[in-house]
Amino acid sequence: MLRDALAANAGDGLVMVGVLFKDDPAPALDFIESFGATWPTLDDSDDAFAAAWRVAAPPQTYFIDPAGTLRSIQIGELTAEEFARQYAAIAP
Repeated sequence: MLRDALAANAGDGLVMVGVLFKDDPAPALDFIESFGATWPTLDDSDDAFAAAWRVAAPPQTYFIDPAGTLRSIQIGELTAEEFARQYAAIAP
């Protein structure tokens, strides 16, 4: 779903970044690659990102508008319908 959403909205300047939280990097990156993810993925092995962004329970998706303002956080699975709704609120 995320790969399709990124491709469909690439012209808008949509950027996705993955963050590994409490995951062993090697198998997690293999898993991500098996789904064809093309976005960068960061290793948060020291939990600095999780603390700064107040991660409650992965997966979490943050919707940040073009000005850099956090507009919403989706906790839990992100469906295509929910992505479309949330992205419509921040799309340029």
